Amino acid sequence: MKAEREAEQTWVAFSCIKYCIMLLRRVRKDEDLEICEEIRSDDGIADEDPKAQCQEKNHKLKIPQTNQLKNFTKLKKNFKSEDALSPETHLVVDLDAFEGIGDTPGDLEEKIQTHAIKMKMKILDFMKWQKNSKSHETPSVDLDLDFNGNLEQNRLDKAQQQLVKAEERLFGSNEVARTEEVEDKLQTDYEIFILRLKMAIHDSFNEDNPETLKSALTSILREEEQDRRWAEVAVDQRPIWRPTECRKMHDSLLQKVVEKRMKTADKQENKVDKLSTSLKREVCQMGKQLQKDLLRVVRNLKECYPPDFDICRTYAQLYHQTFSTRLQELARSSVDFEDCLYILSWIVNYYPKDVLKHKELEEHINSSSIGPLLPEEDLKRLEDQYFAYKENEIRKWLSNALETEVKKWSDGFDPEIMDGYYFSNLAVDVLQLIDATVREVNTLLGCESKARSLLCQLHSFLLSYMASLEELLKRKQENIPKTLSASLNNIYLFRDYGQRPEHLFSEDTRKACLSTLADLKKICHKYFLSLIHTDLKPLYRKLWTQSWFAGHCEVVEELMKALENNIDQFKELKPVCREELLAELHVEVMVEYVRRMMKRKLKLKNKEQQEAAAEFICHDNSQICSVFAKVGSKEEWLCQILPKLSEILKLQDLGSLQIEIVILARDYPDISEQHVLAVLNLKTNLSSSDLRKIKGCLSENRGALDTESFPSFFSKVLVKRKII
Repeated sequence: MKAEREAEQTWVAFSCIKYCIMLLRRVRKDEDLEICEEIRSDDGIADEDPKAQCQEKNHKLKIPQTNQLKNFTKLKKNFKSEDALSPETHLVVDLDAFEGIGDTPGDLEEKIQTHAIKMKMKILDFMKWQKNSKSHETPSVDLDLDFNGNLEQNRLDKAQQQLVKAEERLFGSNEVARTEEVEDKLQTDYEIFILRLKMAIHDSFNEDNPETLKSALTSILREEEQDRRWAEVAVDQRPIWRPTECRKMHDSLLQKVVEKRMKTADKQENKVDKLSTSLKREVCQMGKQLQKDLLRVVRNLKECYPPDFDICRTYAQLYHQTFSTRLQELARSSVDFEDCLYILSWIVNYYPKDVLKHKELEEHINSSSIGPLLPEEDLKRLEDQYFAYKENEIRKWLSNALETEVKKWSDGFDPEIMDGYYFSNLAVDVLQLIDATVREVNTLLGCESKARSLLCQLHSFLLSYMASLEELLKRKQENIPKTLSASLNNIYLFRDYGQRPEHLFSEDTRKACLSTLADLKKICHKYFLSLIHTDLKPLYRKLWTQSWFAGHCEVVEELMKALENNIDQFKELKPVCREELLAELHVEVMVEYVRRMMKRKLKLKNKEQQEAAAEFICHDNSQICSVFAKVGSKEEWLCQILPKLSEILKLQDLGSLQIEIVILARDYPDISEQHVLAVLNLKTNLSSSDLRKIKGCLSENRGALDTESFPSFFSKVLVKRKII
C-alpha cells in the first residue's frame, strides 16, 4: 500500500504540472481574444480579421497581467496535505512558485516549465527507487501500457509511438473533432515527453540508464522522421509543436552535459592535488576527465547509439572544443613560465599522445580531424614566451657553470680524481643541460631551427672556456698540469657530442665548435709537449752527428730513457686523452729525428758509410716505435718512414734510386723536392747531374701518381736552405 500511495503522489506532481501548463494556455487564448477585441476598436482596421490583427500586432502590445490562479491555491492545499513521498527522495512541489505571480502568462509558463525541470532529478530518483523497491515485491509483467505508464517504465519509444498515433488521429483526419482542450492536452504530453527525453540524455553517463537511453535515442530518430513528414504540410495545418527538433535538442544538451562534467570534475578522483599551481591542477583535471569520459563513451555509450549519431566522434569533438575553449582563456591570461610550459606539454605530448592515442580510443577517434587545441596566434605566443625563457636560462646557466669552474682554478683547487684520472664535472653538467634543453625545445615546439639555435650557445661557451684556459696559463700556477689533464677530458666529451650526427647542430655551428675544440686541445697538448721537448732538446742535438755515427746506440738509448720518464707523467690522463697526446708526441719525435737528419751535419762519403747509416736508422726506428707502442701509441704508420729513407741512403744504382724516390712521393704526397734533395745530399758521392736527373724524374711522375690518403708528415719537417 505504501508503494502505491507513493506512486499516486508522484503522478499528482506530474498532473499538477500538466494542469498548470494547460490552464496557462487557456488563459493566454482568453487574453488573445481580449486583445483582439481591443484591436477591433482601433480606427482603420476594424474590418479586418481580428485573429489576423491579433497575430500581426501581438508582439507590439503589452499583455496585461492575469489574475492569480485560484485553482492553483486549491490544488496546492490539497497537495500539501499529503505526506512526504518518501524519506529517501523528499519530493516537494512548491506551488508558491506558481501562485501570486504577476507576470504575463508567457513568463508564468516559462517559470513553471523551469520549475518542472528542477524537479526532474528528484522525480526520476524517486521513480528509480520506487521501481527498485517494487522489483523485490512482485515480478514485472510486460502489459500494454498507456502513455503515462510507458513514461513511468522509461519506455520512451513506446510513449513516442502513442503520441504520434494521437497526433495523426487529431491532425491527419477530418473525422476527429480537434478541440482546444484535446490539442492542449496532446501538446502538454509532448512537452512532458520532451522533458523525459532531456532527462534521459542528461543522465547518459549513469550506468543504470542504458536501456532508457536506447529508448530515448530511438524516439529521437522517429521524431526526426515525423518532423520531416510535417515539413511537407502547410504551416497553419501543422501541430504547433512541430518541428520538435529532438536531434538538435539532443546535440545541444550533450554540449551542456560535457561542459558541466568538465567544469565539475572531481579533483581528488583525478589526483591533481599534488600539482604546484592552480592552472596546472585545472588543466590536468580537465584532461583526465576528458579521457575518462571518452573511455566511458567507447566502452558503454557507443553500444546505445545508432550509427547515424557517430557518437564517438561527436563526444570527442565536444570535449575537445570545451577543453580548447578553456585553454584559450588560460593562454590569453598572464601565465608564468611554469604554467606556460605545462600548457604546451598538454598540447604537444599529453593530449595527442596519452589521451587521444589511448589504445581503446585510437580506433574510434580520428584525432587528425579534431583540430588543434589552440589557435595559431595563441600557440605562437606561448611558444615565443617559452623559447625566450629557455634561451636566456641556458645562457645564464652556462655562464655560471664556467664562472664556478674558473674560480676553482684561481683558488688553486685540484680537480677530482675518478677511477685514477683527473676529472671535472664541467662537460658532463653542461652537455646534460644543453642536450635536455635542445630535446625539450624540439619536442615542444617541433622546430629544429630553434633547437639548433640553442647550440650556438655551446660555441660561445667554448670560446669563453678557451679564453679562460689561456688566462690560466699566464699565471703559471702549480695546479696547471692537473687542471689541463681534467680539461682534456672535458674537451674529449665536448668533441664526442659535437661529432655525433644525431645531435641537432647546424653545419656551421658544428664546424665552429669542433674547430674551437681542436684549438683547446692544441693549447693543452702544447703545454705538456713543450715541457717534454725542452727536456729532450740536448739529446736531439746529438742525432746525426759524428758522435751519433760513432756510438748511435748510446745516444738513442739515452733519448728513449728520457722519453719514457716524461711519458710517465701522463698516467693520470684518461686513456683516450693519453692516447691522443702520445700520438702527437710520437709524430713530433719522428719529425725532430728527420729534421736533424736533413740538417746535413753528417756527410756519408762512400757506400760503406751510407749502408752503415741506413742500418743505424732502422735500429733507431725500432727503438722509438717500441717505446711508443709500449705506452699505447697506435700511430703505426710512422714506423714506415725511417726505413724508406734508409733505403734511399743504401741504394747506389741511379735507376733504382729514382724508383724508390717516386714510391716515397707516392706514399707521402706532402714530401717536397727540397726534402728529397736534403736526403740525397747526405750521399756526397752523387753528382749534380745525378741530382738533376732524380729531380726531373720526380717532377715527371708526381702528377701521375695514384696517391693514397696518408697523414701529413714531411710538411712538418722544415728545411731551411734551398738545395739546387
